[in-house]
Amino acid sequence: MERIWTAELGQHVGERVRLAGWLHRLRQLKDVSFLVLRDAKGLAQIVVEDPALAERLAQLPNESVLEIEGLAVAEPQAPGGVEIHQPTLNVLAAAAEAPPLDLYRPTLKAQLPTILDHASVALRHPRQRALFRLAAASMAGFRSALAARDFVEIQTPKIVGAATEGGANVFAIDYFGRPAYLSQSPQLYKQIMVGVFERVFEVGPAFRAEPHDTPRHINEFVSLDVEQGFIRDHFDVMETLNRVLEGMLAAIQEQAADALTLLGKRDAPLQLPRLPHAIPSIHFNAALDLFSKANGEDVRGEPDLAPVHERWLGEWASREHQSDFLFVWGYPTAKRAFYTHPDPERPASSRGFDLLFRGLELVSGGQRLHRYQDYLAVLAARGMNPASFEGYLEAFKHGMPPHGGFAIGLERWVARLVAAPNIRETTLFPRDLTRLTP
Repeated sequence: MERIWTAELGQHVGERVRLAGWLHRLRQLKDVSFLVLRDAKGLAQIVVEDPALAERLAQLPNESVLEIEGLAVAEPQAPGGVEIHQPTLNVLAAAAEAPPLDLYRPTLKAQLPTILDHASVALRHPRQRALFRLAAASMAGFRSALAARDFVEIQTPKIVGAATEGGANVFAIDYFGRPAYLSQSPQLYKQIMVGVFERVFEVGPAFRAEPHDTPRHINEFVSLDVEQGFIRDHFDVMETLNRVLEGMLAAIQEQAADALTLLGKRDAPLQLPRLPHAIPSIHFNAALDLFSKANGEDVRGEPDLAPVHERWLGEWASREHQSDFLFVWGYPTAKRAFYTHPDPERPASSRGFDLLFRGLELVSGGQRLHRYQDYLAVLAARGMNPASFEGYLEAFKHGMPPHGGFAIGLERWVARLVAAPNIRETTLFPRDLTRLTP
């Protein structure tokens, strides 16, 4: 008899079936016991009327791994409307002790540090697991949307010889006696690969040695990166991002509808964000001007958006454009990475953009420089050594088209989808200032 998932029980009413999973909970009554079995797809209720079998189950700690065979019977009050009668039991692995958290409760009754300390067990909880179903569906949608537009998936090195962004916040490592770093992003390599495939993307880890401890930052994250060639300007890149987000949300609806239901409230599934076919956009200077006039506080001339500005702009986009997303472009060139293309009409402004999602920066992107001499000039102006970027600059020496791209932080994306107050809630095994395990 082939094993089936608990979610498939409705297709087998009246048949004997085989399930396998974890002992989620055992409720013992006077004349009958109810075993709840959990697998990766859901829960199943097993009715135990044999006193000897009930006693045997009572000796097993929760999270013991079981194999159950029995008759699938329709029962509206059971999970999924089906339960198992006349069960036989095979213990595949008895748990050595009870779990440190009550996984059978609808939500984990523990503080976030405790949940993270016991992540190897806590992630088994259905609601915790649902968060990462959203992440998996998001990655699938990201990939499929780009493949449909003839992008090629690549994988680039995570040990590099120079800091990608040219800053100091990098993890230095000893590479056989030579200095090296963990990659801050695949930026330089994905630009090089535009000269090979024209359109590329990557799903991979990135590392930022930023010594702050906030609810919105971690030091290792999953970066969804895109780079495309032969663009007219940054608006082409923004249009691609718009289509990618559509694909990610469509994949969530198709592949993780059960997770949306589980993460919702009062039997209403979690509502996905409002994403217009054309996300509204505003120039950086206009955004500061808008904020200044509305709030009676002159912030014009600021070099960047502060969190309070982002939140206000998010509310403005929601109210005025019925959108949970807003593009802000034209950030000061001096505050963007060295490879960012300046606006030819306003050189002090760049062709770089951020995408705000519900009032928080989710994506950074823009058009890049593509001429070799421009790179030599900007590196010299910023006091950066061209020799550190020799392999990167070679691509431009031999001709590169106008190009641009963006990067989405996966954990931050999921955190905003579910309104999680801390990005660590949507990170499998967070790495931050204090946490290196589990």
